[in-house]
Amino acid sequence: MRFDGLVLNEQRHLKWRALDPLENVLMVLCGICITAFSIIVLADVITRAIGFPWLHAQEAMMAFFIYGIFAGVAAATRRNDHLYLAVLAEAMSGNRRLFFEIFNRSVVLGVAICMIYFGYRNFLDGFKSLMMPSMIPMATLYIAIPISGALVALFTVEQMVNGWRHGFPDRKGAHHESIGSEVL
Repeated sequence: MRFDGLVLNEQRHLKWRALDPLENVLMVLCGICITAFSIIVLADVITRAIGFPWLHAQEAMMAFFIYGIFAGVAAATRRNDHLYLAVLAEAMSGNRRLFFEIFNRSVVLGVAICMIYFGYRNFLDGFKSLMMPSMIPMATLYIAIPISGALVALFTVEQMVNGWRHGFPDRKGAHHESIGSEVL
């Protein structure tokens, strides 16, 4: 029996094994960032309460929060845990199900493309602003947006291709083989 890590068995047919390590890294990164954010918030409160505020705490909190959120967005897309019209699609079968699943993922892909394009433009503009007091360009934070967008796009295309080829799981977790071939 093969260990699939974080991949649920009912979603395996929608995923390429080659991307499993990337999903694992994203999940760990997200956990590290959110944990570090929480610890820094606590340390900031304590240092302020005792009269010795930590000057760089706001910058560190912002960095861990932003990277944690955008790593989480990419991981949630791969895990199919993000919000979209899943309930409507799950109530269908056959070609209607295929259409709605592909439509839902097309919307997510459109958002990912916007994240890449506008996130990159925001990243470039981020070199014009500096964080205080460290004087580090804001671009170091903004780069998380287009990277996350690229990962969301990759994971969405992965699911679209595999869903087209292998079908999407029904309510019980089973999938319909070759639903996409009915459309062709």
